[in-house]
Amino acid sequence: MRAGHRPTHRTGDKGRGRPAQPQDCLREHRHRRDRRGLAVPTEEARLEGQLDGLAGELVVVTGMTGAGRSTAAKELEDLGFYVIDNLPPGLLRQVVGLVDESRGTEQPIAVVVDVRSGSFFESLHANLAQGATGRHTTLLFLDANDDVLVRRQEAARRPHPLQGTGRLLDGLVRERAVLAELRSDADLVIDTSNLNVHQLTSRIRESFGDPDATRLQINVISFGFKYGIPIDADYVADMRFLPNPYWQPKLRPKSGLDPDVADYVKSQPGAVQFLAAYLPVLEGVALGYLAEGKRFMTVAIGCTGGKHRSVSMAQEISRRLADVGYDVATIHRDLGRE
Repeated sequence: MRAGHRPTHRTGDKGRGRPAQPQDCLREHRHRRDRRGLAVPTEEARLEGQLDGLAGELVVVTGMTGAGRSTAAKELEDLGFYVIDNLPPGLLRQVVGLVDESRGTEQPIAVVVDVRSGSFFESLHANLAQGATGRHTTLLFLDANDDVLVRRQEAARRPHPLQGTGRLLDGLVRERAVLAELRSDADLVIDTSNLNVHQLTSRIRESFGDPDATRLQINVISFGFKYGIPIDADYVADMRFLPNPYWQPKLRPKSGLDPDVADYVKSQPGAVQFLAAYLPVLEGVALGYLAEGKRFMTVAIGCTGGKHRSVSMAQEISRRLADVGYDVATIHRDLGRE
């Protein structure tokens, strides 16, 4: 929970020191100044403009401690969502009802839930499964590698909420066990291991800032196998069957973004056949995702180092998917890492 928004007790002329009520958990979405200290439009103007197309949206943000939940919540708030932090899942439907009454059903809502909710956390899956809020709900799960999470927690100098008397890593192991079922049911999983704050906010903006909420967002990620497969990938394709431009002296210092490298990769035996066979598979899966109400699909394209073959092929796959009408974001995870 962010400083200044702890809902345990409230003070004031009325109800001084009283226990927090469900409505106390609601955080007003009003910005007097933006992050640069500049004035922003009034709330009414935001509701009339920016919130168009987000009517009825409910985003439940959860995931591993240190994976970026607070960053995601701040960006959703900037996108016009009514953000509720550290909400006990048992109050989910009740709080959504309060927002509907006070601000209207058009107001998009984002709730952040984590293991600090204790036993309440176990009821989240049941509440989501019941679908009683009447809103289109997206479960967003933020994850990262254990070593990254350990470094982030140590840098913040904070213990893990499930650490107890053990090591920080012990807390992470317990947390993964608690979250395992939610992660498997998540509509969108974002691996933040290799993302900085700005990159994560861009991913959130790309996923939830589009006013056309009925379209499928496809993320195509190039990567290097020697750095590990992206844990948020729905589909993985291996480009190591193609000749490596690394062994061409003129191409070695370049990347798959350079036209001569891209032409070399796509002209190799098997490349044309692969693209002709793989694109219909992705299009068929995309149609199935839409039919099932899913809005996000992540396709990972890998090669040895994530510099030449995977980058070229990811660019080509993204272009072809965009040509047939899909919203596509291309991310080159390991480009420049060498």
